[in-house]
Amino acid sequence: MGREGIIIGGGASGLMAAISAAEAGASVTVLEHMPQPGKKLLSTGNGKCNLTNRFLDESCYRSQNPSFPMEVIERFPVSRTLSFFRELGILTDDKNGYVYPASNQARTVLNGLLGRAEELNVRIVTDCPVSETGTEDGRLFAQTGRGRFFGDFLILAPGSKAAPKTGSDGSGYELARAFGHRILKPLPALTQLHCEGRFFKELSGIRLRAGAALYSLKPGGKERFLAADTGEVQLTDYGISGIPVFQISRYAALSLDTKERVRAVLDFFPSAGQKELGRMLREQRDYLKNRPASVFLDGFFPWQLAKVLLTQAGIRKDLPTGQITDEEISRLASLIKNFSAAVTAVSSFSQAQVCLGGVDTLQVKSETMESRLVPGLYFAGEILDVDGICGGYNLQWAWSSGWLAGRSAALKSRKKAGK
Repeated sequence: MGREGIIIGGGASGLMAAISAAEAGASVTVLEHMPQPGKKLLSTGNGKCNLTNRFLDESCYRSQNPSFPMEVIERFPVSRTLSFFRELGILTDDKNGYVYPASNQARTVLNGLLGRAEELNVRIVTDCPVSETGTEDGRLFAQTGRGRFFGDFLILAPGSKAAPKTGSDGSGYELARAFGHRILKPLPALTQLHCEGRFFKELSGIRLRAGAALYSLKPGGKERFLAADTGEVQLTDYGISGIPVFQISRYAALSLDTKERVRAVLDFFPSAGQKELGRMLREQRDYLKNRPASVFLDGFFPWQLAKVLLTQAGIRKDLPTGQITDEEISRLASLIKNFSAAVTAVSSFSQAQVCLGGVDTLQVKSETMESRLVPGLYFAGEILDVDGICGGYNLQWAWSSGWLAGRSAALKSRKKAGK
């Protein structure tokens, strides 16, 4: 007979853990504090649910214990994820490595998980916040307003602090801390950056391909490079957004949290180097020599950005284009390739897709997801100090860590039962 287990959190990792444990013979109860499970899952991929990504290696994940994420994922890799969802009746669509359900609806994925959980007689208790966890008489428990639930194992999969409206409110950190686990300070990741500059209001709504890099400066120290990415950047009234910004935002969050000065450097013309861009601008000057400088960059950029660039470069808009000097051309080329703005903040947890920080993975076994401190306690998903880049990587982490935690907990319990 299988043993009993409690899973706190009915999100992607919690549901996967429940299914995995139940398939391994355990009797599972999921405690979800929201009215329904999987609310955050429904919002992933803009509602389309980017399930995973075929192109995956250790560079796709960040953790203070760098080897940990891939040690877990290798036990339930992308190929297993695709097979798992196909067995749930879900066809997938591969879009240049980005894998979505063929329906392009996250609801399809959630329904598939809930359907499989129901087949396995997984009990899901909703509207059930957990106020306390611990051990009693050799078993683990979760205290709720509906009473105390006991299990031979307990899996913490309550999410992080990102997107609290979906149920990820950070309450799980205190539950983990009560067991003696160290929590690395959670900060927003995969989020927008707020920057200084009145001109951002003029640029709001512009989207263009650009490079985005971050640099930080400690008091009395030298500026250091943090991270960079290239893709479609969105300019907003408060600063910058878009996938490349999301990818590097965690580094801004870390530096700002330690009171370092952070600046973002945008490359508005990543397809050419500064020398080549200068040549193109001189060529543009010859083509438009009899027209006002106000239209000089209109063939390169949206007019709002062109206007700001000319102003920042100190080029008069009423000046005939033919009179723009080589020095001004060089200054403009440098500005286009290195448009700098001080970063004042990252967007809050309410806007972040995931968090950096969480349960220190040095205190968790990568081969089982079991706590090194408390036998029978396991972890899965965003509560851990693992954050992936955009593109399905955080969901892959949910599937891999959830599957491994559930299976390991159930099989270990069953072995104990047989003794």
